Amino acid sequence: MIPKYRKAFNSQFSQDTYVALMNDVVKSFDYTPKFKIAETPVFIPDLLKSRLIEACNDIMSVINQPNFKSLTEGAFFDDKMRVPNEDEHSKFVQFDFGICLDDEGHPTPKLIELQGFPSLYFFQDFMEKMYKKHYSIPEGLSIHPLGQSSEEFIELLRTEIVGETNPKQVILLEIEPDKQATAIDFYCTEAMLGIKILCISKLIKRGKSLFYVDDKGEEIQILKIYNRIIFDELNQRDDLKSEFNFQDEVDVEWIGHPNWFFRISKYTMPLLKGNYVPKSYYLNQLETIPEDLENYVLKPLFSFAGAGVEIHVTKAMIDGITNKADYLLQEKVAYHPIIETLDEPAKCEIRMMLLHNKKDNTTQIVSNLMRLSKGEMIGVKYNKDKTWVGGSTGFFEI
Repeated sequence: MIPKYRKAFNSQFSQDTYVALMNDVVKSFDYTPKFKIAETPVFIPDLLKSRLIEACNDIMSVINQPNFKSLTEGAFFDDKMRVPNEDEHSKFVQFDFGICLDDEGHPTPKLIELQGFPSLYFFQDFMEKMYKKHYSIPEGLSIHPLGQSSEEFIELLRTEIVGETNPKQVILLEIEPDKQATAIDFYCTEAMLGIKILCISKLIKRGKSLFYVDDKGEEIQILKIYNRIIFDELNQRDDLKSEFNFQDEVDVEWIGHPNWFFRISKYTMPLLKGNYVPKSYYLNQLETIPEDLENYVLKPLFSFAGAGVEIHVTKAMIDGITNKADYLLQEKVAYHPIIETLDEPAKCEIRMMLLHNKKDNTTQIVSNLMRLSKGEMIGVKYNKDKTWVGGSTGFFEI
């Protein structure tokens, strides 16, 4: 979006360079990512950067309210989702913004979703290095909006995830990690932190202690869990056997605690107000249905990865929903095709990635992730056979 960088990148782009980049990504971990990596990064202008920072601060002011937990008790649609020993702050926070235009034609963010759960922190750092290695990315550009260096960013993550604990006693927990779409981020995390990637089925439980068997056949006690399990998937896996249940009282520290996945979620949207937040309503609390339903989307409150979202909403559709407490009616966000590519322009969504720093007890913006689309929505099925779409990262002027 910064014209001088966009023009220079597009004029120098070659498919051979992109192929070389992708070959390097695959070679680094002997693994081909299961999602499309976009041909281009995005160059974020200062006005949009300042608006993104302002939007994040506005939303965090709500999350940091003393009564936020009481406001979000309804997010636990099933008490089986609640995990003991919840902490006071979400270690990880993500805000997804669609990039639109304001009335004067300037780019501005609008919140799409938010989550109190880790994202691809380590993979994004890896991809910054890949883009810079294979493309002519100008000096003074960084994926870290507040100007941290890559080294400072990784050290902050190491401090928050591992800290003074022996890395062997810290695990990244998932469901069949090698089969996950985000597996490459796990491999990046393992390489950077030296922690074990582990399937929940491999946990050994003795009393309130958890263990795993390492590559040498030795049992290692687990002291910290970097949790990457999404409950939606766990609930669908009746075939998965584990000695550990999330409701068990165990002597481990959660990095971050699973309860924040529910508290900071679509459930939070109606609690938020401001220039960067679309109107959002709990469907069961809506007194009158808006006349302009074409300007709204209907979302199940308790679903993952866009499942069940209706973008062409009708009154009959709403009337047909019996469990209205489980749905959200949200104003549509008009993504603008703002990224100039070699054919049609692309729309984009930016995930601002935040991390709670226990040393100063603040939640800071530390990185970003972007997704480019030329379809009706962001997502693989809307972008088949299209180029310059998929996962990317935004570079900010520092």
